[in-house]
Amino acid sequence: MDKGRDKPRVRFKGYTDAWEQRKLGEIADVTKLAGFEFTEHVVYSDQGNIIALRGLNIKNGQLVLDDVKYIDDSNFSKLNRSKLYINDIMFTYVGTVGEVAIIKENDRFYLAPNVSRIRIESDDSPEYISQYMRTEQFYKKVIFPLIATSSQPALSMENIRKFIICLPQNKEEQRQIAECLSHIDNLITLHQRKCEEIKKLKKYMLQKMFPQNGANVPEIRFDGFTDAWEQRKLGELMNVTSVKRIHQSDWTDSGVRFLRARDIVAASKNEEPDDYLYISKEKYEEYSAISGKVDIDDLLVTGVGTIGVPYLVENTEPLYFKDGNIIWFQNQNEIDGKFLYYSFIGNGIQSFIKASAGTGTVGTYTIDTGKKTPIQLPLKDEQKKIGEYFSRLDYLITLHQHKCEELQNIKKFMLQNMFVQGGE
Repeated sequence: MDKGRDKPRVRFKGYTDAWEQRKLGEIADVTKLAGFEFTEHVVYSDQGNIIALRGLNIKNGQLVLDDVKYIDDSNFSKLNRSKLYINDIMFTYVGTVGEVAIIKENDRFYLAPNVSRIRIESDDSPEYISQYMRTEQFYKKVIFPLIATSSQPALSMENIRKFIICLPQNKEEQRQIAECLSHIDNLITLHQRKCEEIKKLKKYMLQKMFPQNGANVPEIRFDGFTDAWEQRKLGELMNVTSVKRIHQSDWTDSGVRFLRARDIVAASKNEEPDDYLYISKEKYEEYSAISGKVDIDDLLVTGVGTIGVPYLVENTEPLYFKDGNIIWFQNQNEIDGKFLYYSFIGNGIQSFIKASAGTGTVGTYTIDTGKKTPIQLPLKDEQKKIGEYFSRLDYLITLHQHKCEELQNIKKFMLQNMFVQGGE
């Protein structure tokens, strides 16, 4: 630790003391537990009271329990020395080295091979140690130099015991740092869970609010609607086409946005594309005079790569796209735009697109197939209500995703500035 950097850049008020360095082995018991190496004594099952944790269950500071194994209760006494308790820290030391998580909720987890247990034996804060070991600086300065030259990264327990940990001498300062960062973690987890819950609701309602399996009415409807839905082909309702080809040499760094299929796929995931492309205003006007201009409630659908992904035009901002790769449905207010968009996401149209794509290794969605695409339509008022409902769900999904990103950026800043790192 440099003499000028024995204190963090960001600190709670009232603390001025310099931090100290300790080896992890001086404050904790670092153990490679027996895990389940003796498989002849262990019976795995898909359910039970005892969870068998593996390295893949530790990710980004959390326990990921979507894919776990259970152990038969009859093995309890044989595996007692592998038991994890609240405040035990798990650390991966083989393969994906450096993943850290702390046991917070109960004591029924058990370690698998390739995960070490760090049990703090001093009066230092386990949550503080866990957060400290998750910083990017700690990985770069302490862990990476030990594994950088190996094709199969691994650390010995002795390596881990020699890890240098920088600690506030005041235990209350440790507690406050840990509590602050843990609170941010809880908020991130909350928004992630809310996001996943709404995604599941959206998937369920897409199945229930659109007719399925040849039915002419959906299972769930808004009050006041009883009429049967009408099945039509999109080519009967609107012009299905593309645009005049723009050559790569006409791409620019500014001007009118130029969409490719992968840009639409990125937008469907609320992601930014790898790079934005544009064409000049002059080229846009020249080519649009031939092909026409996209209008509000028109739909653009990917025809190559990940096919059948829709993009709804929601404003009059000039827009051009790659011919052949994107199919243009010129809606002209025939169908409520949002309803048309969510119809494309639903099982009916997606199943048709998949069945029509062909059996080759690279499926395509063409203008001709677009014209033949079937759609089931209620009256306009019901279309509007359905479109607004799903649009609201997407708004909430995006809101929680953005909250997660904001909190993750705050957490990253805090991890960089609330700790002193050895060797700084």
